[in-house]
Amino acid sequence: MSDLYEHHIDGYGTVRVRPLDPAADATVVHAWVRAERAAFWGMTGLTRDQVAETYAHMATLDTHHARLVTKDGTPAALLQTYEPAADRVGECYDVRPGDLGVHVLLAPAGPAGPRPGWTTALLTAMTAYALLGLDRRRLVVDPDVRNTKAIDRFERQGFVRGPAVVLPEVDVPDVHLPEKHAQLAFLERAVAFPG
Repeated sequence: MSDLYEHHIDGYGTVRVRPLDPAADATVVHAWVRAERAAFWGMTGLTRDQVAETYAHMATLDTHHARLVTKDGTPAALLQTYEPAADRVGECYDVRPGDLGVHVLLAPAGPAGPRPGWTTALLTAMTAYALLGLDRRRLVVDPDVRNTKAIDRFERQGFVRGPAVVLPEVDVPDVHLPEKHAQLAFLERAVAFPG
């Protein structure tokens, strides 16, 4: 699959964003989502085939997209983008034109362990893709209120905390999402990339 976006960061490397291939990428994504550290992602109990089916279904939607993010060719993150007005989060805040919802799941640290500045650089590239590459005015994230690590990470990245909300349960053919207590946070393009 061809890249949608490329971002080089001096001293870090090249980050590329491409469409997730539900079948070909299922093994790597399954390894990430089934880990305990990904409990808030809500897919720890799924098989590899169920993960592939989930993302194959998402690939049929015009409003929700899954992307694989690589750093120097190595899978580094799963990035999901969505239109807030077409998602349950849109029932919980005043959606503005130019808003884009994002979900981010970072790959686990490699054998060398955590690397200072790695997450910041990767999130900077993904933010540039979402705001500049997709020409959006504002990003919204909705981590679980108990996921303080993600909330703190987004705030360090420049997101401003919004209200805590309850995302309603979704139970339709092909999709079941339980009710979720979420902490909204927003990042304006003018703040992230002034000028």
